[in-house]
Amino acid sequence: MTSRQFLIRDLLVLFGLTGWAVALPGFASEFVVSMALTCLMYVALSSSWALFCGTTRYLSLATSAFFGIGAYTSAIGLESLSWPVAIALGATIAAGIAVLMGAAVLHLRGTYFAVLTFGMTELIRHAISYFEKSVTGTVGRVLMVVPERDTVYFTVLLLAVLAVALSIGIRRTRFGLAMQGIGADEQRAQTLGVNTRLVKTAGFALTAAIAGAVGAAMSVRWTYIDPHTVFNPFIGFQTVLIALIGGAMTLWGPLIAAIVFSVLAETLRLQVPQVYMMSLGLLLILSVLYLPGGLASVRAETFKGWWRDSKAWWRETRDDLSGETERRKQREKQQREARHVY
Repeated sequence: MTSRQFLIRDLLVLFGLTGWAVALPGFASEFVVSMALTCLMYVALSSSWALFCGTTRYLSLATSAFFGIGAYTSAIGLESLSWPVAIALGATIAAGIAVLMGAAVLHLRGTYFAVLTFGMTELIRHAISYFEKSVTGTVGRVLMVVPERDTVYFTVLLLAVLAVALSIGIRRTRFGLAMQGIGADEQRAQTLGVNTRLVKTAGFALTAAIAGAVGAAMSVRWTYIDPHTVFNPFIGFQTVLIALIGGAMTLWGPLIAAIVFSVLAETLRLQVPQVYMMSLGLLLILSVLYLPGGLASVRAETFKGWWRDSKAWWRETRDDLSGETERRKQREKQQREARHVY
């Protein structure tokens, strides 16, 4: 298939999934709509995270910071601003914070970058907690103006579609190729004329803007928010896990994994939270060991390879238990000794 054919295919898939999601609130129960809203939230967060971090291979743990900034912006501004303006303001402030954060930490890579983004997330959370205790005399905010359920649902749906559409489009632009070049070899990309600092900052700000907009939209899901809720590190960690397990380098991997994780979250987390956390860890281990390309890389050949490997493992185990492996080694040793004598 040509690049144009892949583009048409991706757009048709996105259009079909969007149509199904638009029709969902009309016939589904409140529980299903709530689960779909969570799913759409993580589709937007993980797709935008993979757009920057998957291509550049910069492991950011700051998603919860941008999500919380957007949530607090919406909670404060909804009393005087319209719903679209509050969402846009949350995205803008999150992007601005990302530019400042990127200027400080984007020259680092690997573990150092991940640890520093997580540390700055905690710094923002504690700074907001200290500000509220010192200035307002309380921690948290009660949301007095809350839009209807369908307004929140379709807003998050729009943000999820926007995140996937941006992934489809940007991956085919010079900007997307520049981010891929940074991920492959940053020094070589720099020698070829890529302004790596500008590209990294713009990509980081883009993923932060989407996370901030999602946080602004999702804040009204709770009637009361506080820093512990909206700056919860688990939001950032789960976003990273979804992207990695789905396939951070792929387009549809984060979307597939977001659906799987949403179903697991709603069915296991409330009833048996320990099993849910064990499932996350198990999925991550299996993905790293047997599916490094993520769920999106699963093909028919993948299952055939697993089947061949399992049969080979079973033959080796059977030979070890029956002593055939040891007998074979003895025969090979005797043959070598016989050749040496003659």
